[in-house]
Amino acid sequence: MRVVVSPHVLAGGGPLVTAEIRERRPGIDLEYVEDADDLPAAVADAEVLVTHRLPDEVLEAAADLEWVQALSAGTDRFDRDALADRGVALTNVSGIHAKPIGQQVLGYLLHFERGFDRAIAQQDDREWERYMGGELGDRTVGIVGVGAIGSNVADYCRTFEARVIGTKRDPTDAPESVDEVYGPDGLESVLAESDYLVVACPLTDETRGLLDDEALATLPDDAVLVNIARGQVVDQSALVKALAAGDLGGAALDVFEEEPLPEESPLWDRDDVLVTPHMAGSTPHYWERCADVFLRNYDRFRDGEALENRVV
Repeated sequence: MRVVVSPHVLAGGGPLVTAEIRERRPGIDLEYVEDADDLPAAVADAEVLVTHRLPDEVLEAAADLEWVQALSAGTDRFDRDALADRGVALTNVSGIHAKPIGQQVLGYLLHFERGFDRAIAQQDDREWERYMGGELGDRTVGIVGVGAIGSNVADYCRTFEARVIGTKRDPTDAPESVDEVYGPDGLESVLAESDYLVVACPLTDETRGLLDDEALATLPDDAVLVNIARGQVVDQSALVKALAAGDLGGAALDVFEEEPLPEESPLWDRDDVLVTPHMAGSTPHYWERCADVFLRNYDRFRDGEALENRVV
């Protein structure tokens, strides 16, 4: 079985994930392709492709392709219909981001709850004025999408004795760390009760623009929106309008409708907005965890078993 690692791997990670796979399983027929121009020829007889994205011309050239391992949790960069039409399986690495993103979200919540935003502003002005910090144990954290990442966020929040509620596609298997869980049709109830709203759902046709004017208006006026999912899940213009009107307490955003965030975006200049450059999932263990997921699936694929994290 021939496996190709694409040059379309973010942050120069192609050689790194290749090395992690080879270290664990040196006998695999594995090739890392460094130049994108060489990729169509390299995949012509490959059964497996490991990549962050799949250009149309590469899929067309991959006549023997049977399985694509995406090196991301989101798969909106892949033409899932085209893969389905070809009978090519697509799997992701959902779950490997749970720890770093969970810690990032906890940092966002503490930033607002303990007034670190005010501390930074006062430090810039060399101003010494004591103020009162809050406690997460007094707050309700709502999670839109209690999957692997959302569950980890819930676990961290429960450590601080926060009340945790959320939505889940199948609410019957929600973790114990969530106090109340609703199906997708219970979103309004979660919005109305959340002091912090953490957006952790995948981007789909159903979730695109999910947090629009009406949804944001349902949140309490002092609520803080946290988005570590995809920028397109939140209507960014509606969010800017709600912040400007004082209808929200703030926002912590790692993802945006357009990335990089344009210089002219009003989000840069708001004291009540914390902007991070789509790095919440970053970790020094990223590539080793990707390799672990891939190799579990490699064994399943070879043995004709159901693939982990299959989305197509």
